[in-house]
Amino acid sequence: MNSIVHFEIQATDPEKLVSFYQDVFGWEIKKWEGGQMEYWLVMTAPKGTPGAINGGLLRRNAPAAGKGVSPNAFVCTLEVESIDAVMKKAEAHGATEAMPKMAIAGMAWQAYMMDPDGNLFGLHQVDKDAK
Repeated sequence: MNSIVHFEIQATDPEKLVSFYQDVFGWEIKKWEGGQMEYWLVMTAPKGTPGAINGGLLRRNAPAAGKGVSPNAFVCTLEVESIDAVMKKAEAHGATEAMPKMAIAGMAWQAYMMDPDGNLFGLHQVDKDAK
């Protein structure tokens, strides 16, 4: 009840962003044929896998928010094994750091990045020793 069941990523250049999310996170993304608009189906993990929330990617129909502007949408955070490794990989694929890695004491590490199209996403690494 009232759980998130779908997300959408806005893209100025959808094909470029499809490659980013496939290369960095290993997501399966396929163009939806037969739809009334350009739309890509995003599978973050197999159905029934804990934490799997699948979504879509679509062409942005308005200008993206500028750098340094507070997000005006939900921000999705991905649990990763190593924030440092994922940040490095994401940067190699065109992402930029939005907020550096920080400790959530006794629980985890958290960081925020912007994908190559300026969409903000969070990274979360569970670590009870974080301080």
